Amino acid sequence: MFFDKSIRGRSRVRPVGAAALALGLAAVTGCSGDSGAGDDTVKIGLVASLSGTYEPVGTELRKGFELYLATHDNKLGGREVELIVADEGDGPPTAVPAATKLVKKDKVDALTGLVSGGSVNAVMPLVNQAKIPLLGSNGRPPVKDMKYLWTTSFLSDEPGAAIAPYVKEKVDGPVYAIGPDYQGGYDELRGFTDEFKKIGGKLANPDGETKWTPFPKTTNFMPYFADIAKTDAKAVYCFYAGKAAIDFAKQYAQSDVADLPLYTAFVTEGSVLQAQGDAAKDVYSVLNYAADLDNEANREFAADWTAKHDTQPTTYAMASYDAAAVLDQAIGDAAKKGDVTRETINNAIGGLGQIDSPRGPWEFGDKAHSPVQQWYLRQVRKDGDQLANVMVQDLATLGS
Repeated sequence: MFFDKSIRGRSRVRPVGAAALALGLAAVTGCSGDSGAGDDTVKIGLVASLSGTYEPVGTELRKGFELYLATHDNKLGGREVELIVADEGDGPPTAVPAATKLVKKDKVDALTGLVSGGSVNAVMPLVNQAKIPLLGSNGRPPVKDMKYLWTTSFLSDEPGAAIAPYVKEKVDGPVYAIGPDYQGGYDELRGFTDEFKKIGGKLANPDGETKWTPFPKTTNFMPYFADIAKTDAKAVYCFYAGKAAIDFAKQYAQSDVADLPLYTAFVTEGSVLQAQGDAAKDVYSVLNYAADLDNEANREFAADWTAKHDTQPTTYAMASYDAAAVLDQAIGDAAKKGDVTRETINNAIGGLGQIDSPRGPWEFGDKAHSPVQQWYLRQVRKDGDQLANVMVQDLATLGS
């Protein structure tokens, strides 16, 4: 992992409408390569949380991938696509059987999706045994065997590491760290606290360690806010997503610590923002994407997304859209060299260079197979009639 703390100016663009998109994702039978299908068809398996705490996130992953197909004639690498979607639920107990069905029964040529970092770890034995590429499109922890694992989003410790120097510079005093007690929470908060302490920051938590809230059962955060009020905290840093993020933001705005600046990863991202309403105003967040980034790829993506969904696109949708773009290039490259199989698709992914993305250009790092990419500071502000995560400035460039 490396840090580039240079700040580069970047203008913003508000997503605008475009002609309505017809999302006719017709399923076709058979698949290529390993599964013995026709040469003009590939099967893609998408596993995402379509129920449970992270349903809002999983839904965005699905919609992002489907948008790419809808705007590319339902083809990847020039071949018709059968997209088979399975429910990840809240994590490994449901993610593993869902992925197993896709690989062993449906015989897909590639896997994508997965909201939970714990789910990624849990399905890796299946992925390695089947020698099938897994193109994850949400945050994940480090994984030892990287041959078949790729990530179009980020490593889960990177958001916190990217914003820590900014928080250290802006906050005159200790910061309270809080997050959910599961793998994703551990990774997200570790990224912040490790980097924050390394550069001389101090945590306001009485024991100097992150406060963990039980996941997924914590819906009442008021007792935790009362505890924060008893410390000398000058700001709060947290990670929550999905339904937990709605509860956290709404209750924070009504708590005894509402006047403390709130720095976050993901708390205001996605459909949760409109549910949070004015409670989310002025909240800062760190992310690898903002809907108002001004580049050609984002203008096209944001216009297509807004025309279809009448909302701003999110990082979840963007990363899944990029997963489809990566598969599009990789399948096309594999086809030029011969058969399109799980192995040749995986090899082709490894040979890709820079990806032209709505977030800005990025490429896979050799070490962790995750994007080397720019991170951004955003703040919730009014954008016309709606609240939006408005890009404030560049932060670090991270990746490995």
